[in-house]
Amino acid sequence: MARFFQPKKRSALDTKHQSVSIEKLDHLGAGIAYLNKKPVFIDGALAGEDVLMQLSENKSKFARGKLIKIVKPSAERVEPFCPYYSQCGGCDLQHLSRDAQIEHKQQVLRQLMVKFAGQQLELSPPVLGEDKGYRRRARISLMWDKKTRQLKFGFRRKQSKDIVSVTDCAVLEPELNQLLPELKSLLAGFNKPEQLGHVELVKGDNTSVLVLRHLSPLADQDLAELKRFAHNRQLTLYVMPVANQLEKLTGEQAYYQEVGVTLPFLPTNFIQVNQFVNQKMVAQAIEWLEVQTDDRVLDLFCGLGNFSLPLARLAREVVGIEGIQDMVDIATKNAHYNDISNVSFYQANLEHELAGQEWAKEKFDRILLDPARAGAAGIVEQLSSFGAQRVVYVSCNPATLARDSQSLLEQGYQLQKLCMLDMFPHTSHLESMALFEKI
Repeated sequence: MARFFQPKKRSALDTKHQSVSIEKLDHLGAGIAYLNKKPVFIDGALAGEDVLMQLSENKSKFARGKLIKIVKPSAERVEPFCPYYSQCGGCDLQHLSRDAQIEHKQQVLRQLMVKFAGQQLELSPPVLGEDKGYRRRARISLMWDKKTRQLKFGFRRKQSKDIVSVTDCAVLEPELNQLLPELKSLLAGFNKPEQLGHVELVKGDNTSVLVLRHLSPLADQDLAELKRFAHNRQLTLYVMPVANQLEKLTGEQAYYQEVGVTLPFLPTNFIQVNQFVNQKMVAQAIEWLEVQTDDRVLDLFCGLGNFSLPLARLAREVVGIEGIQDMVDIATKNAHYNDISNVSFYQANLEHELAGQEWAKEKFDRILLDPARAGAAGIVEQLSSFGAQRVVYVSCNPATLARDSQSLLEQGYQLQKLCMLDMFPHTSHLESMALFEKI
């Protein structure tokens, strides 16, 4: 007898409003309630609150709900300072008081380290900076709305490609923020605004940088107006006719200074968004490593030399490893710029075996690593082979830090210090620093 496939009927989503109590926050700052013992994640809700919510997704093991009304607010709830808060996908924790944000992030860090690495440790004081005006770089999305015949200029909605028009961002560096209204007006008047891609703004210590991505050649008049705008505001101006291909039109190369070194950079290079916290982070990493004058230091995922060059002022030798050759070239130039001769930079795939590399034939006394969100899988298993007594791990993802910590513990290291770095106030994004020592 032939059998025919019969798909399971999908149960209709119950969209009636339901009252729930929020028990805690998840690691991304969403409130967690329970319906029939199933967790329901509700953005914008806080622990201890009674809320009215509507289910937006219902899976077998969890559900998501939309916050409809706060029935009983938390004492830690505050009024968001940004008028775009309910729309923009940027600062998702503005409804939580600053002190409570810091405690929440520290609690997330503690919980993840206990859960995945089995490590319970009293945290060192958090590294903090100003909570407004701290962003020294931002990418502004541009899109021509055919219906309204207007240029959308701003940031993406949360989990959406739609653009929230923004001309005042409280967390953007004030000099950059002041550019937004006139810049929007300028671009909206271009001959072909529908051919504009995005704008990048970056604040250096010597100049602010403007990058315009455009999808077709700019009209002569538009280009002249853009240059005039940059000249009047003393901006360094780049255009980007092809993705990641810069053409500098006016101004000087930007740089930033920290811990005794100057680092020139291009606007396409990665630099930390929060300069003040970055400076304190570098200083703390150096302090935790306890670098001596005869030490050989390995800096993995070294980038432009953010850690390598300050470390080289103290150590006998520093070796920086990066997966991208262009970054290696810029870091090498930055060493020459600072007249630092005891640092060398190499390109290598940090997921592969590195012990046979020429630079690795001599052991290292200290190691610093600052990987991307994916963590240091691959290289972390090799760290003990380099012989370092101390390892500082700077992380932008506590989950991968906790995962990689397991490997370091298995290699004979012990977790000695751990702290939260509040690189992105008013967001759920969490950075941290951990010190491991061979005992």
